[in-house]
Amino acid sequence: MAEKKWIVTTSADRPLRDVAADLQQAGFVVGDLLEEVGTIVGTGDDGAAERVRAVKGVSDVSPDTPLDVGPPGGDETW
Repeated sequence: MAEKKWIVTTSADRPLRDVAADLQQAGFVVGDLLEEVGTIVGTGDDGAAERVRAVKGVSDVSPDTPLDVGPPGGDETW
C-alpha cells in the first residue's frame, strides 16, 4: 500500500504527545504536532489510518489534500 499524508484531529481527552506515541505504535509515522489546534500530521498507508482511528483520543483521521485558492482576482477559488 502507498504511503499518504494524514491529518489526525484529537479530542483533547489525552495529552497530544501520548496520542502521538500510540499512533506510532499503530504504524503511523508522526510528523508535526500542532498542539495549539490539537492536530497531528503524519504519514502511513490506509491500514495505518484505520488502526489510528481506534486510538483513544482520536476524533478524526483525514487525508491531507492540497488546497489552491487561485490567483488574486481569479474566477476559481477552489
